[in-house]
Amino acid sequence: MSPLNIIVIGGGAAGFFGAITAAETFPEATVTILEKNRTVLNKVRISGGGRCNVTHACFDNRLLVKHYPRGEKPLRSLFNAFDATATVRWFEQRGVGLKTEADGRMFPTTNTSDTIVDCLLTTARRLGIQIRTSCGVASLSRRQEGNWAVQLLTGETLKADRVLVATGGYPQLPAYGWLPEQDEPVVSPVPSLFTFNVPDSPLLPLAGVSVPDAKVYVVGTKQEQRGPLLLTHWGFSGPAILRLSAWAARELAEVDYRFTLRINWVPTLNENELRNTLQDFRQQNGRKQVITQNPFGLPSRLWQAFASEVGISDNQRWADLPAKQLNRLIERLTNCQFNVVGKSTFKDEFVTCGGISLTSLNQQTLESKAQPGLFFAGEVLDVDGITGGFNFQNAWTTGYIAGQHIGR
Repeated sequence: MSPLNIIVIGGGAAGFFGAITAAETFPEATVTILEKNRTVLNKVRISGGGRCNVTHACFDNRLLVKHYPRGEKPLRSLFNAFDATATVRWFEQRGVGLKTEADGRMFPTTNTSDTIVDCLLTTARRLGIQIRTSCGVASLSRRQEGNWAVQLLTGETLKADRVLVATGGYPQLPAYGWLPEQDEPVVSPVPSLFTFNVPDSPLLPLAGVSVPDAKVYVVGTKQEQRGPLLLTHWGFSGPAILRLSAWAARELAEVDYRFTLRINWVPTLNENELRNTLQDFRQQNGRKQVITQNPFGLPSRLWQAFASEVGISDNQRWADLPAKQLNRLIERLTNCQFNVVGKSTFKDEFVTCGGISLTSLNQQTLESKAQPGLFFAGEVLDVDGITGGFNFQNAWTTGYIAGQHIGR
């Protein structure tokens, strides 16, 4: 009997992890990775500013799943098989140490993604995995014998007993058309993890200013997030915005990314507490200028912008601040509204909400119910996480599970 022939379509994080796991679990099998680009692991290489945010230091799986706007329920069982703890151990066993930063993100101790790329490439080559680049797949079809025909864009046709699709997400639904039909339709893809364009924002000149804690809302919905916020020359970015874009991905797509964004710049206080704080501050600092004395630790340029917007002059003292201007200042701090008219991709990262529905797959193996011998892993699935290493964790987990079962 000839050895099992396994083809992995996609040379990214999930594809490599699936191929490596398959080769280790089924050493008699022949494993081949097909990558449409000239180089492999491109997203691994550029992620985290070239450092590769491998995973997140969240080692309680009940909490880990809460970082996935899509896929929380199926990930509960998948993480039981391979979670963040397993990821750290896997890389450490292959000589790659990881370190945890203050926000929980985990990077290689070398501070370069090349360490992760080299580890995956070296491991794959040691296991005899064949890596073919510039090999785009045109179609995938089941042959009468029960195995698979993988037709390349070059016209060449490869035969495979088992296939793992780990191509990453596609921005448009027709791009999934080369895949065999599943039990459930492909979930229409829309972008996730993006920044907000606000071309008429009065805060555009403050690009680069960051606020460590703000609360952001999509007006007219229940979507809200809290965290660091970054002012940009096109609008807003930072963790709070990115998380909001992920959780509200479908709602924002439905309104063509035109909506009202509300920001509370002082989320630790309710309106009454804020008013009392300002009143006390005014009494204690009556002779000082409003524009130079701000009681909330906001960046000085942002505070000055708010003061200017409500008509406070440069030399106006706290003691001379009329109630009308105080009320307007409170409104700016707690209910600042902006008209968002578009989005921008966050750095070089592109994550899709949508893809292959997990209800089409065996939840324990990630094998297609309708197409035996066909497996899926990574972002091609309708699973996506917020920024911080969670999408790579999805890639490692699903790649590992598909690789563990693909030869059975």
